[in-house]
Amino acid sequence: MAHEDHTRVIPGRTPQSAAMLADVKRAMAITVRLNRLTFNDADEVRALFSELIGRKVDDGFLLIPPFYATGGADTRVGRNVFVNQNCTFYDLGGLDIADDVLIGPNVSLITSGHPLEPSRRRAFTTARPIVIERNVWIAAGATVIGGVTIGENSVVAAGSVVTRDVPANTLAGGNPARVIRSIAE
Repeated sequence: MAHEDHTRVIPGRTPQSAAMLADVKRAMAITVRLNRLTFNDADEVRALFSELIGRKVDDGFLLIPPFYATGGADTRVGRNVFVNQNCTFYDLGGLDIADDVLIGPNVSLITSGHPLEPSRRRAFTTARPIVIERNVWIAAGATVIGGVTIGENSVVAAGSVVTRDVPANTLAGGNPARVIRSIAE
């Protein structure tokens, strides 16, 4: 995948893993407050999401609770982004969401994981970035795994599991997701 060289490794029982756990606790405290809000509380949702990621989102940002996160500091969000309800963002590897992105309900953006080998699985956490370029639509129930870039204007079909880069101007779908066809105006 395109981001192999950006892999972050956090060994267990270290100051790094303690800091990661502190970030998770902080994110959970903020999202508990955010998840008490409704669609009609858009300004408060924006304020809490801005607190979560450590930078102000624009007035065009709209998120419908509930929402779940394990961090926030490694999330960057562009202008005019829409996040539907029940989404999950694990941003340890870095999560970049460009302008005009639509994220459907029940979408999971997961940058972190563990080694496949059973003997090493609890030894450390690995994380790789997700980049979602301008004007992407990720439809309901899709999962995007770390190390993936979704190209400009692309659509990820509902229920897809994205494990590889999606080229610009394409429709991708399935498990694992593959390019179904080109999309153009």
